[in-house]
Amino acid sequence: MTGALSFLSFRIVDALDILIFAFVLYELYKLTKGTAAVKLFWMVAIFYFIWKMVAYVHATLLSELLGEVINVGILAIIILFAPEIRKFLLFIGNGKLIHFFSDKLVKKENSTAFTTEVEAVKTACQHMSETKTGALIIFARQTPLDEFLSTGETIDARPSSELLENIFFKNSPLHDGAVIIKDHRITAARCILPVSKNPDLPQEVGLRHRSALGSTEMTDAIAVIVSEQTGTISVCKDGQLIRGLNSSTLRQLLIENLSK
Repeated sequence: MTGALSFLSFRIVDALDILIFAFVLYELYKLTKGTAAVKLFWMVAIFYFIWKMVAYVHATLLSELLGEVINVGILAIIILFAPEIRKFLLFIGNGKLIHFFSDKLVKKENSTAFTTEVEAVKTACQHMSETKTGALIIFARQTPLDEFLSTGETIDARPSSELLENIFFKNSPLHDGAVIIKDHRITAARCILPVSKNPDLPQEVGLRHRSALGSTEMTDAIAVIVSEQTGTISVCKDGQLIRGLNSSTLRQLLIENLSK
């Protein structure tokens, strides 16, 4: 009878509490996966579980000791893993939760709204791939990229393949860094992006690709890369690298993701 009453006292709020906690824990694991932080993440999680078990059986001294260890551990995490924490906060501020509700409330642009910039990027990347001209192009979405834009040179021009090819021409003063396309305009060039510290990346992945990964790990932007060594066209989104694209698959991938 007591067990039945305990079950009946389980509220919807309790279910939501468990689901949200599991979601946050899962996303924390995803963000720290492949970094040095993942081992510390599991250690803190195990200590926290033991602490709760000790508190449940009313072992006061051991509970207080573990509580102090966890407090010091949290402080160490804040100091040692500030970049990962910043990345997680950016995810919460710009990620799935907000996007879920904004998708319901905000009317999305039709895929045809991105035709001009997608066609410009597709054609430019095809030509730059043939000539092995390195390029890095960022499509801004919902996450503000002001931090990246402030590091570059303002352009504010209509996207065209000719302009993009001129920017990334090897003797151009703007060819280093990234071009950012925002609100259907080429907003800036020569922008500096954060570099991914993922230790699992292949050795042949260079600075341009790591910058693309770093920007998409922190934001919801989509990055297009042309390799200077091989001419290979790649796309980064959500911190994942998709390599070996041709102009047709590049166009399809961009249209599908930009209209989401």
